[in-house]
Amino acid sequence: MKLYQSASSPNSRRVRIFLAEKGIHLDIIPVNLGAKEQFGAEYRAINPRLQVPTLVLDDGTSIAEVPAIWRYLEETHPGMPLLGSSAKEKALITMWERRVELDGFAAVMEAVRNTVPGLEGRALSGPYDYEQIPALAERSVLRVKNFYDDMEGRLALTPFIAGEIFSVADITAMVTVDFATGGIKLPVPDDRPALERWYQSVSSRSSAGA
Repeated sequence: MKLYQSASSPNSRRVRIFLAEKGIHLDIIPVNLGAKEQFGAEYRAINPRLQVPTLVLDDGTSIAEVPAIWRYLEETHPGMPLLGSSAKEKALITMWERRVELDGFAAVMEAVRNTVPGLEGRALSGPYDYEQIPALAERSVLRVKNFYDDMEGRLALTPFIAGEIFSVADITAMVTVDFATGGIKLPVPDDRPALERWYQSVSSRSSAGA
């Protein structure tokens, strides 16, 4: 298998952390987004949506979208489950990861893509061009602040986002915090002790550096 990914891509990092947690080793193929390699004919043939990451199986099948890549890897490497074991656990992890992605990760992405000069005309990733809307970035900052509030309340009750075990919900949430810190200069506020406790715990895992 091969994973086409970019070191600068938060979505790629979500998959790299997953691989590190499960101890899965596969060929890592870099895609230079700065050089616009994702628009080239070679990568277009792999993923017509021109996004990273993409997992390419030995038979040539391409699997894009982070949750789909996670699902394939979890099914083929069931040890150290990150998507849950029981039906209840799987449902809760899916629910919380979805909330983190929509309320946190997507909000940061919206702010970055609508303000970074190098992304003019590329406010949304994919095969189509969209102009930036700066006002969306202002709203996104508020969304991220509200996301931090919500996570503070949740993590005051549980050690990890989805409950008692580390899961993909924590992977997406940690990447979201780091993305917000670097991309829109919005780190975890000082008055969020539960969120800070959780962040220090998950970011100290060896997989966090993947």
